Amino acid sequence: MRVSYDEMKAAIKRAFIKHGLSEEKAEICAKIHTETTYDGVYSHGTNRVARFCGYLDRGWVKKDGEPELKKEFGAIRIYDGNLGPGITNSLFCCERAMELADRYGIGMVGIRNTTHWMRGGSYGKYLAERGYIGILWTNTESVMPPWGGKDPRIGNNPIIFAMPGEDGKPLFMDMAISQYSYGKLQVTRLAGKKLPYPGGYDEEGNLTDVPGDIEKSRRILPMGYWKGSAFAFMLDVLGAALTEGKSAKNMDEEDRESCTGCSQVFIVINPDTYSDAEAIREKVKEASGYLKTSEPAEPGSDIHVPGEGLERFHKDHDENGIYVDDSIWNKILSL
Repeated sequence: MRVSYDEMKAAIKRAFIKHGLSEEKAEICAKIHTETTYDGVYSHGTNRVARFCGYLDRGWVKKDGEPELKKEFGAIRIYDGNLGPGITNSLFCCERAMELADRYGIGMVGIRNTTHWMRGGSYGKYLAERGYIGILWTNTESVMPPWGGKDPRIGNNPIIFAMPGEDGKPLFMDMAISQYSYGKLQVTRLAGKKLPYPGGYDEEGNLTDVPGDIEKSRRILPMGYWKGSAFAFMLDVLGAALTEGKSAKNMDEEDRESCTGCSQVFIVINPDTYSDAEAIREKVKEASGYLKTSEPAEPGSDIHVPGEGLERFHKDHDENGIYVDDSIWNKILSL
């Protein structure tokens, strides 16, 4: 079905308030969930609303949790998130990191004991739209087997790179370390489709493009096989070490799902300290134009720079309303 932006945000906000968030936090969180859905990332927008309400009900997300400064040195700040909402904690970290970048040229904010930030790309966009360069990541509990293993021992740890792009549009990449995230598996399954490429193993150990079979086996495929496995492991260890927070092993032992107690890192650079906005835009324009000179492998296909595909969703959602699966929307209304 199709829903207007304002109707969607209002319904999500009502649900969050009913499940314990303050008016202010509910407004912020509902805005991020709605913007994420508007950008076409349904898996981490509307599809996460019910789950987030459940975490509030269980106390896995503390409605009153606020970041607490634990350490500071030069351009580095480390906070304890006190299990507050991952969205508000992450926006707080972005603000602190931008302040540090304005002062030192670069700032690093680490936060431990926080919760799921929903779509990490939201914070990359937030930084890039304000003229900053961002490198961000989070660790998660184990949801992916290491290369050569059957049992999950590494997190599907999203990493984001973002910077100002052409015409004020952010240039950003937001990716999980698996070939497809669990959220993407859910969206594809609900649509009754198969994955474009194999995304994991079924319960018999065969590579498959059937999303439901991968969800059952919990054996998603690391991107780049052994390379993705190593990448995910390093992001986990670095996130825990830089914040003095939890690793996947620690979160597994607590067994609370969905990044509860995770560690996140926000590295932000102010390019004005060493360059200028026009020079950066020209560099982006040059690189983007060169990328698109590659001949399409399939007739009629397009080549996009990271973040560019959002325009297609924006046009469709502006004209027809934002898409939401009927069962997901009805669940939100019931909350």
